[in-house]
Amino acid sequence: MNRTMKRWTLNQPGRSALTLIDTDIPQPGPHEVLVRVNAVALNYRDNAIIEGRMGEGMVMPLTPGSDMAGVVEAVGPGTIRFHTGDRVISSFNADWIDGRLHNNARAPHYNTLGYGIQGVLAEYVVMHENWLVRAPLTLTDAEASTLVCAGLTAWFALVERGGLRPGETVLVQGTGGVSLFALQIAKSLGAEVFVTSSSDEKLAAALALGADHAINRHKEEWVEAIHRLTDDRGIDHVVETVGGRNFANAVRAVASQGRISLIGMMDTQDTAAPGGLLLLKSPVIQGIGVGHRRALDDLTRAVDQIGLKPVIDSTFSFGALPEALAALERGPFGKIVIELS
Repeated sequence: MNRTMKRWTLNQPGRSALTLIDTDIPQPGPHEVLVRVNAVALNYRDNAIIEGRMGEGMVMPLTPGSDMAGVVEAVGPGTIRFHTGDRVISSFNADWIDGRLHNNARAPHYNTLGYGIQGVLAEYVVMHENWLVRAPLTLTDAEASTLVCAGLTAWFALVERGGLRPGETVLVQGTGGVSLFALQIAKSLGAEVFVTSSSDEKLAAALALGADHAINRHKEEWVEAIHRLTDDRGIDHVVETVGGRNFANAVRAVASQGRISLIGMMDTQDTAAPGGLLLLKSPVIQGIGVGHRRALDDLTRAVDQIGLKPVIDSTFSFGALPEALAALERGPFGKIVIELS
């Protein structure tokens, strides 16, 4: 094995500051694992972090990226969870294993890969063995990498926290990674799925994935369409990936005693909604900060059982990270993945 590797690094905010450098391959210490990275899935947050729009908690210099799939090349002393040759994926919230996230009420931390902890856009990474999960047997590395953030976010909202049951209704907004995972997971559990988008082409693709109803939000007022299609009952599970001012529309669309999973903050305005509707409908409002490792384990097993195949819009080479980030900004159908193998 070579002694050096390539790694993306950022010394200051801005996509133009991204630099691909040569550095020594790290070696695993006690309870650590050396992973050869084969694929990295990108998320909306990666652009926000790189451009300095995620606050001041990120380490510098920073290697971005959180969603990795690869193969264990070596293990450090005392490691028991993995062996050389195991296929693994990263766990987004590194130290969150199960149960409640231990956090600070005054100033909640964001101890995640590619922000508070060095990320995975490198040919090799060393991680604590607790920060990894076995990859699904039925997925390629590119497909498996997409589970880490987008897949787990949808699973955590609908299954882990949402307890989704057959026959319930689910609304997904847009056709990004989280939305398409939510669509596929919901259909596998027997739910009725509603999708909104501004593109007829993307709506047709969502219907082909199994969505039951497609609403072009540029052609009709989408909340009114939801009311019409549900005979004014509303939606049991709203997957809110926009946030900000759109949250008020989610409250209008949700059924009485339904559930809204606040996931995205693409609209950076404060989230607000009519107090009267909140009182009268009494929905559960839950913020979803991806999820813990145990739920990621559950998701990987479910993927193998139900045959779920993540939707990948396009793949890029390791050296084409800036181009991949630009494609991400344009709004893909599904995930953008960097392939290293």
